[in-house]
Amino acid sequence: MSDLRTLLLSAAPGLKISENVPYREITTIGVGSCLPLLADVDSEEELIGVLRALKKDTWPFFILGAGSNLIGMDAPYPGVGIRLSPTAFGTAEFSGTHMRCGAALRLPKAARSAAEKGLGGLSVLGGIPGSLGGALRMNAGASGAEIGSFVRHVSGVTYDGEKWEREGKDITFAYRRTSIPEDVVITSVELELSQSSPEAELKILQDELERRRVKEPALRSAGCTFRNVSPLEPAGKLIDEAGLRGFRLGDLEISSVHANFIVNHGSGTESDYMQLIRLIRRTVAEKHSFYLRRETCFVNPDAQKVIDRFIAPLKVNVLCGGDSSEREVSLRSGAAVAAALENCGYDVTLSDLKKCEILPEMRSSDAVFPILHGGFGEGGQLQDLLERNLIKFTGSDSVASALVMDKIATKKMLDRFHLPTARWCVVTRENREFPCQLNLPLMVKAPREGSSVGIVKVESASAWEKALEEEFKHSETLLVEEFVSGVELTVPVVDGRPLDAIEIRAPHGFYDYDAKYIYKNGHTEYLCPPRSVSVEVVEKARALALDFYRFAGCRDMVRVDFIVDAQGVPLILEGNNLPGFTATSLVPKAAAAAGISFERLTSTMVRAALLRRAENPAAAAAEEAKPDPRLLAACCWLFRLLLLLNSILLVLIGINLPRAGIPGWPLVCSALLLLLTEPAIRWFRSLEK
Repeated sequence: MSDLRTLLLSAAPGLKISENVPYREITTIGVGSCLPLLADVDSEEELIGVLRALKKDTWPFFILGAGSNLIGMDAPYPGVGIRLSPTAFGTAEFSGTHMRCGAALRLPKAARSAAEKGLGGLSVLGGIPGSLGGALRMNAGASGAEIGSFVRHVSGVTYDGEKWEREGKDITFAYRRTSIPEDVVITSVELELSQSSPEAELKILQDELERRRVKEPALRSAGCTFRNVSPLEPAGKLIDEAGLRGFRLGDLEISSVHANFIVNHGSGTESDYMQLIRLIRRTVAEKHSFYLRRETCFVNPDAQKVIDRFIAPLKVNVLCGGDSSEREVSLRSGAAVAAALENCGYDVTLSDLKKCEILPEMRSSDAVFPILHGGFGEGGQLQDLLERNLIKFTGSDSVASALVMDKIATKKMLDRFHLPTARWCVVTRENREFPCQLNLPLMVKAPREGSSVGIVKVESASAWEKALEEEFKHSETLLVEEFVSGVELTVPVVDGRPLDAIEIRAPHGFYDYDAKYIYKNGHTEYLCPPRSVSVEVVEKARALALDFYRFAGCRDMVRVDFIVDAQGVPLILEGNNLPGFTATSLVPKAAAAAGISFERLTSTMVRAALLRRAENPAAAAAEEAKPDPRLLAACCWLFRLLLLLNSILLVLIGINLPRAGIPGWPLVCSALLLLLTEPAIRWFRSLEK
């Protein structure tokens, strides 16, 4: 390491360099042996010089903050750790409600300084024991607040040794991550806080510290080990439910106080810590299908590869977009599903599928998650293509998808199984007479559109022709049904379980595209549980939704829409086998009311797809056409018996031929070859394998 030390001093002559620094002195958990070289930089210029020199000679390095979430190495690190000096980068300046801080300033100290100035916002974060730069890097948060919401400006230096700056509004802050590039060393941050009083803020800070004292373990730790999957699935709860609370390996223990903390009783090693991480991820994945993502960081650059080798997250390809009128809704649904699955720890690829085809991403994934509304993505064509290519996917198969997508086919199915629905008929361009057998008003619907696209209400016979011309733009065959005035309900069925019903109150009485997504005419109310119908009616609707799910042959998920008439009868309007998955969509709303997070909802569907064998109708037909295996075995043994008898006959003839002066050995050799054919072929096949 002498060459590296010489390089650093030549780049920054006054640089402070420490050798063989124990990780117990520079990290809160104290795991690992010693860091061979630690450089403390005293200025931005010194940092720039060091980074440029390291890049030129391709030496590895890492940035060390307060060490509150850092795991050291058992082996010597082959480079240098760089730390911002608290003297130069640990100060704070105030101007009104603005607070400009160095990145090395500890967050507890920053929160207390702001509180004493009567500035609000940081007090609730005052129990997080990290530096401001580290907190900003991971968008640290507590009690519903995140550091990113206060950021006004960020300054830093890239790994290339170039200065970097961004306004807070230009940075994306999400749960435990930001859009700040990984190759930027944050040097300072300007925060915009709110006016408050010192008494109020110091009280909040004290309460937060007390809450952490009671809730979190007192032993050395690196803070929370894993990110929460969702508010309903905190990592500590999942680890506890997996039965790992209190499990100990060497001097490291999964805390009995809070299962998302790994505590060090003395001389914990990186090897033991990594083994605990792998144990937790594997056990939680087996129980919950969640692949927990770490909050802690490793000095060892190969740590994540080692962890993933032990249990790699499943690959899921989310398909969205399509070519139907619901394309924009599908894009939003796909983004929401992809984000939820990423929170579950899956390796997610999001694909905008513009035509019905098999992408390389589909073949390389463990499962495909189609969330295409309408068109080929919902009507069965895509599902048929996936089945023929033996690719596992979520949702209903091709037959059920085609049935549910087609409103006319759905009506026929409802009548066949005597499920209640409004009276209906079919019209075409050739047969477009007004249906006198139905009572006005009428609903005219394109049979294969969704999101209330292609629906017109006909109030009078005089409006009939105009409505038809509008609807024939969408389809040559139209469904016409009696309009039923009543309470609109929807019931999702997930994995064979009907969820809570949702009452829909559209602002103008019709749940159309505007009422679902745009809100020009006001916001739609979603009531769960419903208020306008009795419990008995709701339970009847839930039972009918389950009947629909079973009779249509659906799997994983379907949403069944109802209208409750004046007599309290829930009439089935239609089903939706790939309903919207946006923030305002109905299935996530019903799931949340049942205590099912969006993350668990999506991961449940992925797990169901993985447990199914990939279906191929042609292969299934071939399987059904196979002869009885007992008959095949009997034929095989009969053939062997005939072969044996034939060989015996050849041997007998070969023995007797010399009496007639004819050589018999060729027949004897042929008989032996016949007997040896089967074992010889088996031997050759074993060599080939």
